[in-house]
Amino acid sequence: MFNKAILIGRLVADPELRQTPNGVSVCTFRIAVDRSYSSKDGERQADFLDIVAWRERAEFVSRYFNKGKLILVEGSIQARNYTDKNDQKRTAVEVIAENLRFVGSKSENQGGGASALPSDSDVPSSRGQYPAQTSYSSGSAEDFAEIEDDGDLPF
Repeated sequence: MFNKAILIGRLVADPELRQTPNGVSVCTFRIAVDRSYSSKDGERQADFLDIVAWRERAEFVSRYFNKGKLILVEGSIQARNYTDKNDQKRTAVEVIAENLRFVGSKSENQGGGASALPSDSDVPSSRGQYPAQTSYSSGSAEDFAEIEDDGDLPF
């Protein structure tokens, strides 16, 4: 079985960060994702999808994103059943975020959740690590090693 969702959309409201009774961070938010077609009158349609992020991902979203910001969400679709306040059985379908990324230009992502975003090397990824920044614009030929060709290359 395979369950993978990759979405790009805009937050329709500020993310809501909460803590479970055990102190685990959870953030819920909704994004609007444009459909790839327009209605007969030319109006664009959008789907509004609920996203749930846990732990470091939750803190990442609540810190750097707010209403209107473009976000890429990679995760899996999950359905859960619950009973509402009127004792009616309901089903909620959500995307459980596994990876979250900025989308768009750096100027589009300035402001909002943070007064001024740090440089890319200072922003933690949604997995709670700091991304490695590699630059190939500087250096010399001595930085590279020649690979011996024994004729047994896989391509």
